[in-house]
Amino acid sequence: MSKAQFIPTSSLAFVGLGALGLPMAANLLAAGYELKVHSRSRAAELNLALKGSRPCSTPAEAAADSQALLICVSDDEAVEAVLFGSQGAASMLSSGAVVVDFSTIAPATSITLAERLAQQGVTYLDAPVTGGTEGARAGTLTVLVGGNTQALARVQPLLEVIGERIHHFGSVGRGQQVKALNQVLVAGSYAALAEAIALGQQLGLPMPEVIKALQHGAAGSWALKHRSTAMLEDHYPLGFKLALHHKDLGIALETAERVGLQLPITSKVKSMEANLIEHGHSEEDVSVLRRWFDQQQAESQQF
Repeated sequence: MSKAQFIPTSSLAFVGLGALGLPMAANLLAAGYELKVHSRSRAAELNLALKGSRPCSTPAEAAADSQALLICVSDDEAVEAVLFGSQGAASMLSSGAVVVDFSTIAPATSITLAERLAQQGVTYLDAPVTGGTEGARAGTLTVLVGGNTQALARVQPLLEVIGERIHHFGSVGRGQQVKALNQVLVAGSYAALAEAIALGQQLGLPMPEVIKALQHGAAGSWALKHRSTAMLEDHYPLGFKLALHHKDLGIALETAERVGLQLPITSKVKSMEANLIEHGHSEEDVSVLRRWFDQQQAESQQF
């Protein structure tokens, strides 16, 4: 592929500047891309990390004259609003443009969005990411892509700024399906870690030493390496918001239901998260699952 076929560095828009989107956009700026940016809160557009970008008042303004629109927002409704809501980006996207959606949404929603955009000659790629805020800042995210191969090739260089690994799984919606599997695995590994730490602490074991001993055995995991300290200290700085993971587990369960499969572990973790959200932990990291065991113990002692 000739370089001329890539998306020009001066023709990019980024909508959604949250915990993941902001560092992703900042990395693109640092790599020499010129960005028009928009965020629903507007305040993030003025973050010093985005110095040199052009703040836009609406998704439509950001999309105007852009050959690629990158989206990283919270849920299906937010993506729908960015593209087709009042002052939505789709109204300003020209034929030949590519939409890269880093949001985690239902696979069926991705397919519907792709079909609507295709009517005006715009290609949609579902490209959810995994790797947390650490990966977003470091530019080491894993990008899970579904959609047109030629469109993916056009945006490949900018994806390589955002992520260390880009995987293509076929048609639109497939990236979201793989992300659902990712969230199922996150649910199991975080909950198992929380459970093990709760048991170890009740037994009075020297848990920092225990964690060190277990990291390199069969129980080793990303969660054990990166989230055990938070659970031991009962302090949960944001890596990935509990409320968003809870939403993602709903997508995974709905996806499984479509093919007639039950996910008992995922269902249990989702109910644990619902309990934590009711107790005010929605904005904390998923590792706050450790608190669920304290809550259960406290409630049992009341009777």
